[in-house]
Amino acid sequence: MDAEELLKKYAEGTRYFRRAQLQRIDLKGADLRGIDLENADLTGADLSEVNLAGATLNGTNFTSAWLFGANLSGIISNNPLNMYSADLSGANLSGATLNSSNFTSANLEKANLSRTILDYAKFSKANFNNANLSYAKLLHADITGADLTGANLSYTNLISANLTRANLTETDLSRADLTNVNLIGAIFHPAKLNGANLTGIDLSNINLNGADLSLVNLERVNLQQAQLQNANLERASLRLSNLMGANLQGANLKKADLTDAKTYGANFIDTDFTGAIMPDGKRYQVEIQTDSPIVKVTTMTKKVIKTDKAPAALGPYNQAIVAKGMVFVAGQIAIDPSVNEIVYLNDVKKQTEQVIANIEAILTAAGATLKDVVKTSVFLKDMNDFTAMNGVYAKYFDAEIAPARATVEVSRLPKDVLVEIECIAVIGD
Repeated sequence: MDAEELLKKYAEGTRYFRRAQLQRIDLKGADLRGIDLENADLTGADLSEVNLAGATLNGTNFTSAWLFGANLSGIISNNPLNMYSADLSGANLSGATLNSSNFTSANLEKANLSRTILDYAKFSKANFNNANLSYAKLLHADITGADLTGANLSYTNLISANLTRANLTETDLSRADLTNVNLIGAIFHPAKLNGANLTGIDLSNINLNGADLSLVNLERVNLQQAQLQNANLERASLRLSNLMGANLQGANLKKADLTDAKTYGANFIDTDFTGAIMPDGKRYQVEIQTDSPIVKVTTMTKKVIKTDKAPAALGPYNQAIVAKGMVFVAGQIAIDPSVNEIVYLNDVKKQTEQVIANIEAILTAAGATLKDVVKTSVFLKDMNDFTAMNGVYAKYFDAEIAPARATVEVSRLPKDVLVEIECIAVIGD
């Protein structure tokens, strides 16, 4: 079947093209929403900028196909797809379910795989340069030798994935779950790992010089002979970790937990242990010379928080300010930072989800979490939306430890959104 015949049948209402032999077919730019290509063979096909939203692609073969800029968002494949050596650069696969699919040697540069479910998928030697995999699920995925330079894997679930020899240069792994991940030979410098879970993995001899490991869970991690010079490990958990022979010169270990850590032979020159819990369980304290005639007086300093994971400020203000151990987050509305536009114009529930996602991104940039929030203010365009908003809000704030809150109805909100939320969090404890 050639392109002309397929497009004619599709225009006439035909949607079933199962097991069709469509090798090297040219369908560039076609709108094929809802098409059924189950077990079809599209080897070498040109599907650049094709719209396949809602398509049935169970077991479809896209080997060496061109899918540049294609729309596969929300696709659910019950049988694995074969994307071997396919070009998916700039493609949209957000929200798709593609478990066990084969993306070996595929090009996924700048592709959107946000919230995609890819458990047991094969990505060996795939190119993920600057791709978005935030909130994706990649349990047991094979990502050996893949290039993830500049990719966004924040909040991604990578439990038991294989990242052997993967290139994670400038990769954002903030809040990602890397429990039992194989990272042997992986290149990290200078990946972002703040808030990530790395429990129990082997990072011996790894180079993490200058890495941001604040709030990272490194319990029972093997960091023997690891390079951690000038790394930020503030408030990280290093309980029962192996730091023997590791180089932590100039590292920031403020308020880190080193209980029962093995530190024999480690280099701690110029390391900052202020407020840290040392291997013997005692908190490190700086000695103060009380007989000194010099009294140092400091004024309050503040830190401006900016992150591209949340909407940029719309006026002369900042996303958040940190001062005296507290984070003051500016009012957030339902702007999706990936497109810089208001989303879900008439759905207060989905707007609330986006608002809280923005708040969480800003808190993460400030070294805090939603659990650190002590006060919120909610502004509603219509108080009749309170129950819907509150149902979403309750998913993120446990009633037993929820922050104090004020909720008010206002006549109008920026860009005519339905809800705006601001908050205050504490990170000084």
